[in-house]
Amino acid sequence: MNKEAKEAFARELEDNLNNNILPYWLEKMRDDKDGGFFGRRDASDTVMEGAEKGAIMNARILWTFSAAYLSTGRSDCLEAATRAKDYILNHFIDKENGGVFWSLNADGSIADSKKQFYAIAFTVYGLAEYYRACGDKEALDCAIALFRSIEEHSRDRAKGGYREAATRTWEPIEDMRLSEKDENFSKTMNTHLHILEAYTALLRVWRTEESVEACRYALEIILDRIMNPADGHLGLFFNDDWNRMDREKSYGHDIEASWLLLEAAQVIGDPVLYERTLNATRRISDAALEGLCCDGSMVYERHGNGSYDNEKHWWVQAETVVGQAYRFRFHGVEKALDDAQRSWAYIRDNLVDNINGEWYWSRMPDGSINSVEDKAGFWKCPYHNGRMCMETLRILKS
Repeated sequence: MNKEAKEAFARELEDNLNNNILPYWLEKMRDDKDGGFFGRRDASDTVMEGAEKGAIMNARILWTFSAAYLSTGRSDCLEAATRAKDYILNHFIDKENGGVFWSLNADGSIADSKKQFYAIAFTVYGLAEYYRACGDKEALDCAIALFRSIEEHSRDRAKGGYREAATRTWEPIEDMRLSEKDENFSKTMNTHLHILEAYTALLRVWRTEESVEACRYALEIILDRIMNPADGHLGLFFNDDWNRMDREKSYGHDIEASWLLLEAAQVIGDPVLYERTLNATRRISDAALEGLCCDGSMVYERHGNGSYDNEKHWWVQAETVVGQAYRFRFHGVEKALDDAQRSWAYIRDNLVDNINGEWYWSRMPDGSINSVEDKAGFWKCPYHNGRMCMETLRILKS
C-alpha cells in the first residue's frame, strides 16, 4: 500500500470513529433520567427506556471512551468515560460480596445478580483503561479487586484455566452459559480470551509479580489448551477436564484472538514467550482467513456439520481489519494491509449507517440489512468497531 492510500485509509477510519461511532453513543445513548446509558436501541433505532442495563455493555462503553480520550484527546470522551465509571462503581459492583452484577433494571436495581466472569473481566478491562487515561486511583483499586475475585473464584487451580460463572455469593451455578446460543460447559474460549484481554490492560498500569504471573498463565492456557495444534483454530467449549465439547470453527474469534494474544505477549515482555506467541498467532490468523470472502468480508463460523454461518456480523468484520493489520505489522505479510483496507471497504459500504450513526448488526446471507437485532444493546456496543478504528490507526501511523 502506497503512502497516499495509507493516508486515505487512516482518514476514513478517523472520520468513522469521530463522526459516526462516538457521537452516536454520546448523543443517543445517554440516560439523563436514570443515569449512565440506556440499555438498548432496537433495530429501528428506537430507544427502549425500560430495557435492562448489562454489565458488559457498560464496561465496554467505559473502555471505548477511555481509549478514545487517550487516542483523540477529546474532553467529551473523558466525560463519557467518567459517566460510565461512576455508574459501574455505584450500581454494578456488588459491595457486599464483591464482583459485578450481570444486569440491572433501567432504574439501577438488580435484575440478575449472577457472577459471570466474562463480565467481570470486561469491567477490569474498562477500569484499567480509565486509570490509564486519567490516573483515577479508585478505578485502579476496583480493577485490582475484581482481578483478584477472578483469580480466587474462577481460576481452576487443580485442572487449569478459568470457570465460567458462579452465583452472587460465589457458589457453583447450574447454568453457566454466557448467552442462550452458547453451550453449557464450564470452560470456554470466549471467557479465556477476554480474561486475557483484561489482564493485559491491567498489566499495562499495574505491573506486579501477581499481575505478570496471571497474564502469562492466561496466555499459556490458550496456547496449550484452547488452540488446536493440528489446524490452528481455537476450540470453543470444554469441560472441567479440558475435553473439547464442540466441532465448530469460529473465524471471527480466531482472527480476534490472533492479535489479542500477540498484544498480551508484547505487554508481558518475555522474549521467549513472545516468539512462541508470534508463531502461534500466525497459524491462528492463517486458519481464520479460511473464512475470508473475495469482497473482504469474513464468514462468522463453520458449524460442526460442515455448514457455514454466512451472516456478516459487525464485530467479526471489525476484528478482521485489526487481525490483518497485525499480519502486516508483526508478521511481515505486505499484502495484508491492502486486505485490511478491503475488509474496511466492505464495512464502509455495507455496515456503516451514515444517516443515523453507528453500524448495523449485520448483513444477512442474502445481502439485506439485519432488521431484527439491536442497533445498541446488551451485546452491541462501541467496543469492537471503535477499537478497530483506534488500533488500526495506531498501526497505520507507526
